[in-house]
Amino acid sequence: MAQFNKGCGCAIAALVVFLLIVAVLGYLFVWPWYQKRMLPPPSGAPLEVHVLDVGQGDAILIIAPEDKETKQRKVALVDAGDTGRGKVVLEAMKRAGVDHIDLFIATHAHADHIGGADEVINATSIKAVLDSSVPPPARAGSESNSNQTGGSRRARGGSTSNTAVLPTTKAYGDLLDSINKSGAQYIKAEPDQTFELSGGAVIKVLAPIQPFFTKDQLRSGGNEPNANSVVVRLDYGKFSMLLTGDAEAQTEERMITKDMNLQAKILKVGHHGSKYATTENFLKYVKPEVAVISDGAANRYGHPSPEALARLKAAGVKIYRTDLQGEITIISKGEGYEIKTAKEATGDLWAGREAQKDDSARTGFVSYGDFGPPPRERKEKKEKPASK
Repeated sequence: MAQFNKGCGCAIAALVVFLLIVAVLGYLFVWPWYQKRMLPPPSGAPLEVHVLDVGQGDAILIIAPEDKETKQRKVALVDAGDTGRGKVVLEAMKRAGVDHIDLFIATHAHADHIGGADEVINATSIKAVLDSSVPPPARAGSESNSNQTGGSRRARGGSTSNTAVLPTTKAYGDLLDSINKSGAQYIKAEPDQTFELSGGAVIKVLAPIQPFFTKDQLRSGGNEPNANSVVVRLDYGKFSMLLTGDAEAQTEERMITKDMNLQAKILKVGHHGSKYATTENFLKYVKPEVAVISDGAANRYGHPSPEALARLKAAGVKIYRTDLQGEITIISKGEGYEIKTAKEATGDLWAGREAQKDDSARTGFVSYGDFGPPPRERKEKKEKPASK
């Protein structure tokens, strides 16, 4: 009997030790994983996402659900379109009845994403700015710069020297100046940062992941600002949306290898539908039901590309495009969602565009901006009736 009790005591002690080990491992590994994925309950009030029609660029206005106690709605803005497009954002805010921005996310330092930011920041109240902190190319020789920017050797506010400030650099400098003047908090983007909006909506940062991509690591098509774009995930109850800036294939692969929570109902397509983004493997992980492409009707980049559209079509994804449908509004109460467009599609949503120049880093095209005014749409000439 004593021998039995001794054996029983050893078994209990072993069980206790085992349970303690499981508890410690759970606390160290499982609990942090659970916390990352744990979301506040949705209030049931509507969340609004407005993918604004800013031409060739990005500007996404997020208006969170109303807080039950304060009756306030927090506002986030992801990018602000190209220089001169800030007014589109301000007009959209006015229509929506919001007069402030709690969080502005500058996905990366290219003018088609941050060119209108200073206009928005100077005209409204902004509490915080989230930035990738990866600067654009600084300067270029006048010959190269004139080829890329339509022939002007004079930088806006600059001088006529042998070097000229690039459009992206000017836009980034204007952004930083406006942040300093506004007193907004500057935040360097890092994975796992979480920003709680009102009503249970949450924005979580997935990228850029350090160490930052460097020029020698980039494949054809990539460039440093794009590869290190801020990528965020918007969650509200069962609704989710992935906003990828201009992230391309190498960024997508890095997020996959880091076991990021990528699956989302709606995907904001990376880099306006460039062939260098939205890979087949990435779509397998995201599993989007809907993809939204923000691009301009007259762009020389070939956005959206036939290659990216083919991959989306093969994945069974429904698409929306600002170039053909104008502003795209997504509304969710934390369960399903509805999508409204400013107008009926003016063309075939699955028809890609032909690039006039490869949208890759090796050409300098994307880094320096467009190389001239957008092409005019050709009008077919009417044949004159034959004279009798």
